[in-house]
Amino acid sequence: MPLDQIDIDKYDPAKPAEKEMSFLDHLEEFRWVLVRCIVGTVLATVLVFAFKRFFIDFVLFGPATSDFVGYKYICRLSNFLFQAKPLGIQPDAICFANDLTIQNLRLSGQFLAHFQISFIMGLVLAFPWVFWQLWLFIKPALYDSEQKIMRFMTLFAWLFFISGILFGYLIILPFSLNFFANYNLSDSLTNIYKLKDYIGYITMTTLSSGLMFEMPMVIFILSKIGIIGPKDLRKYRRHALLIIIVLASIITPPDVVSQILIAMPVYVLYELSIFVSAWVTKKKK
Repeated sequence: MPLDQIDIDKYDPAKPAEKEMSFLDHLEEFRWVLVRCIVGTVLATVLVFAFKRFFIDFVLFGPATSDFVGYKYICRLSNFLFQAKPLGIQPDAICFANDLTIQNLRLSGQFLAHFQISFIMGLVLAFPWVFWQLWLFIKPALYDSEQKIMRFMTLFAWLFFISGILFGYLIILPFSLNFFANYNLSDSLTNIYKLKDYIGYITMTTLSSGLMFEMPMVIFILSKIGIIGPKDLRKYRRHALLIIIVLASIITPPDVVSQILIAMPVYVLYELSIFVSAWVTKKKK
């Protein structure tokens, strides 16, 4: 590398110079990264497709049955929080039990749904592998200090995403399904759900929750490039709290207890984002 192209502040004479790759070399390397990501996703999809009794019957249709694990944990939480009956709230105030009737209206509906849900679950299972491959691709272009930051981001981005998926599946889904399943417009109506709508709703809820839990990572990046800072986040804290409460009221039954249980973790993520932004700003200074 010519001397006039060396960043003196970041140059480490003890580190051997690496051969600079051309644009086509980078393109070829990225092509293989995509191939490995696709292969990992396909293998995960095949795994889900093969073990349909667990992934389909237990995971996908679990929330449609009264013995769903999410209902049990929420009921235990309800008994723990309200065992003293504060403000007259009964211990089983948020104990749910739903048995949904789901029907298939298309000739090839179940077969196509099997492929669809296998791909979606396979994508979630392959998420760590895909993230790792992308990390290995950009790692050589980073300095040691930047690599430490990216390791931190890669690990926590994955942890936050998986935590969000579990939160959406075990907490948000029981509340929202219970609300819609028991909403009674008229006694002459019976709720029978389409298979496609059921799969779409579960997918939207869980993936949206996973992306929502990436808030601290998004704030980290925005703070790193100077678009947002801790002062801005503190300034709009009340606005954020109002938006979180409104969103919680939309996806939960119309009672204060349910809204608080949903809104609290999201607001904790917002406060964590303020802490992350303050840490990044301090490091930059």
